[in-house]
This record gives sequence, C-alpha cells and structure tokens, in this order.
Amino acid sequence: MVVLANPVLDQISLIKSPDSGDNLPSIPTIDLSSPNSPEAIVRACKEFGFFKVTNHGVSMDLVEKIEAEAVKFFALPLLDKEKSGPSNPFGYGSKKIGLNGDVGWLEYLLLAVGSEPFSESSLAFLRDPSSSSFCSALVEYVLSMRKLVCQVLELMADGLQLKQRDTISKLLQGSECDEIFRLNHYPPCPLLQGFNCGLTGFGEHTDPQIVSVLRSNGTSGLQIALKDGRWVSVPSDREAFFINVGDSLQVLTNGRFRSVKHRVIANTLKSRVSMIYFGGPPVAQRIAPLPQLMEEGEQSLYKDFTWGEYKRAAYKSRLGDYRLGPFEL
Repeated sequence: MVVLANPVLDQISLIKSPDSGDNLPSIPTIDLSSPNSPEAIVRACKEFGFFKVTNHGVSMDLVEKIEAEAVKFFALPLLDKEKSGPSNPFGYGSKKIGLNGDVGWLEYLLLAVGSEPFSESSLAFLRDPSSSSFCSALVEYVLSMRKLVCQVLELMADGLQLKQRDTISKLLQGSECDEIFRLNHYPPCPLLQGFNCGLTGFGEHTDPQIVSVLRSNGTSGLQIALKDGRWVSVPSDREAFFINVGDSLQVLTNGRFRSVKHRVIANTLKSRVSMIYFGGPPVAQRIAPLPQLMEEGEQSLYKDFTWGEYKRAAYKSRLGDYRLGPFEL
C-alpha cells in the first residue's frame, strides 16, 4: 500500500488511474420509457452489474434541493457536524469507514431510512438548528428512490420473464424493509495534481443489498470493475441515476447477475458529493435463488441464509473482502 507523507492523509492508499482506450466498453444507458428496457436491464445486469437510467421520472428540482442541502451540511464547522455522530454505524463520520480498519478521503452521513412511515422524526439526531429543510428534502428524496427502485425491479422481472412483476420488488416494500441512505462528500486533494494516480475516496467493494441507486454532482471519481478485472471510470451525469446490482440480487438470480465491484477516487480539484439509496429486504427474509429462474436440474450455488445473517457477516468484514465466499456451496 502506498501512503502520503502527510499526517492528515496517513494510511489512505493511492490508486493508479485506470487505462483508457477504445477497447473499453461503454457503461449501459437504459431509457426506462423504452419498450426494450426490460431486456436491456437484464443484459446490463449480466454483463456489468451496473447501468445508468434516464427518463426515470424523478424531479430534478428535488435532486438539486437535496444536493444543495447536503453541501450546506458538509460545509458546517466540524464540531457542528460531529453532533450528528459518531457513526456507529449511523450518523456522521469522517475518514473511517466501518469498524474494521477501512479508511478513505471522505466524510459522510449514513442514515437508516427503513422505518414506516419514514418521516422527519426519524432524522431527529440531525442536531443542526437549520436541519429542518434538510430533513424534509431527505424524506421526499427517499420516497422517490423507493418508487424508482420498484419501477426498475419490475422491468427487470419482465426481462427475466417472471410471471409476477413484483417477484423481486415486493422484497423491498413494507414496514420491515432494511433501507439505508448515504451522503458522501469527497473533498478535493490538490496535492496529487499532475500525478497518474488518485487518493482512495471509498475503497473497492460490492454492496450487500439487493440494489443500490447512486446519483452524484458533476464531479467524476466513480469506477467499476469489469468481468476481466480491468477498472473503468464512470462519467458523471447529473441528470441520470446509476443502478448497482448487489450481492443479494446475485444470489436471487443464482449468479446470473453479477454484483459489481466499485470504488471512488477523490478528485484533485473538485469536491464530489454523492447520494446512495440501498434497498435491503426485512432482516428475516430468506435469500435464495428464485425458483422461477431455476432450470431443470439446476442446483443452487449458495447456502441458505437470511438477510440478517448476511448483513451481520458484512459488517464484520473489510470493504474489499469477497463477502459471498463463506455462503457459497
């Protein structure tokens, strides 16, 4: 691991910039209003585990509102932000990611938003006096993410030719669903300007949930790993959302879909602000390949487990660990 000789940046690794070239595939872009979107979603999930959606129906005014509120929060004095922490696991955090030694060049706000009905009272720990408008925007944004996820998962079911459109989406509906919302702020790191490398903002990992929905400001930094192990940068798009296949969806499809490994590299000159909604099922929900997808004689690639069991194992792991390994047959 390479580290910078600076006490503030100590132990945050440097990552070489990925190669660029004409032989790198483009990130799939899927128009949700297109009649071909179900098949396109399935192809993207199999090949990349990741895709961009347009014509998603989410108000850009709402998106810009929540982004502006996030920028205001992260611009507060550190002592004021720390009143909403420490993250254990929820609340405000800086540099430290989780409890197992992972670090990155970021600060963040991690929120449990699975309570039903989700309301501003669920965010009472945000103790900044000006946080009322922030909480209101968060509630509205999370509700819009639930709607978008349901739409994407029902189109996915159509593409998989499942008879019940809600086969997957119903796992993320109801009062017991385990949903998380994360706001990340990656400050610029001008010390690395001119070098062919970047400072790790958020280390490589997969998401353990079923799906996650990401949106960022106009600053790049997100990278995903291809099947062959190469890393490719994802161009930022303020008008679109990016969908990640999570570990649980990989299991539900018995490996047909791939949980995408991804990471974020801090920009040298610009701040990056990202918002991620993570859709997880109830903790007691059994995670196993969907019988409707299994072909005759096909065996499950995974042991039986519940979302709660997998979540506990994920919290005990490092970011870069292959979390599904202990659950494979």
